[in-house]
Amino acid sequence: MLKVASYNMRKAVGTDRQRRPERILEVLNEIDADIVALQEADRRFGTRAAVLTPHLLSEHSDYQAVPVAIRAASMGWHGNVLLVRKSAEILACTPVHLPALEPRGAVSADVRLGRHTIRVVGMHLDLSGLWRRRQAKAVLDHLADGNPMPCVMMGDLNEWRGAGGCLKDFARDHAIAETGPSFHAQRPVGRLDRIIVSPQLTITDCGVHMSPSARVASDHLPIWATIR
Repeated sequence: MLKVASYNMRKAVGTDRQRRPERILEVLNEIDADIVALQEADRRFGTRAAVLTPHLLSEHSDYQAVPVAIRAASMGWHGNVLLVRKSAEILACTPVHLPALEPRGAVSADVRLGRHTIRVVGMHLDLSGLWRRRQAKAVLDHLADGNPMPCVMMGDLNEWRGAGGCLKDFARDHAIAETGPSFHAQRPVGRLDRIIVSPQLTITDCGVHMSPSARVASDHLPIWATIR
């Protein structure tokens, strides 16, 4: 069994408008997932510095960041970060360029946890439905161009519809976890955050993490799934 989670952390700015990265780590420690996809983990302008500094991550969590950052001060690629257990082995990793009018990207890693190897993609898709579908195709093309292995895709898809659009594209050959609404954190109505798995994997349980800490740490609630 493997537990994964996805969290748009909004640069650690909570619903109280305070930037407190330690609250994000508190929420992640509550979830206790093996692999986490973060969105909006780097500041947007300037050096795009990481909000969760290496010191914070090392001292207050059991995670390591997958090293896909291109900018020296960043942790991820266009704000997308993958965290894995410190005990996990990162076999390969790469940023994934997505077609977009505004900066968008995804990150991909092959990770070994115990005797299991899995490919993970974290992404944050566009506000425009047309560009979301183009970006979904780019992610699926990336997965098709390489050795087939069990795969999890997760992130903030910005898709308000329950079906159609990019969800239709992902669901053609993959299963989408029924995690529930995750946005807005204080009154969740939108299922913007999604976890998607390849046919080799089975979703055994899933949900939205609704702890008091999660309701204030970001404007999104984290989602999670356990996978066999």
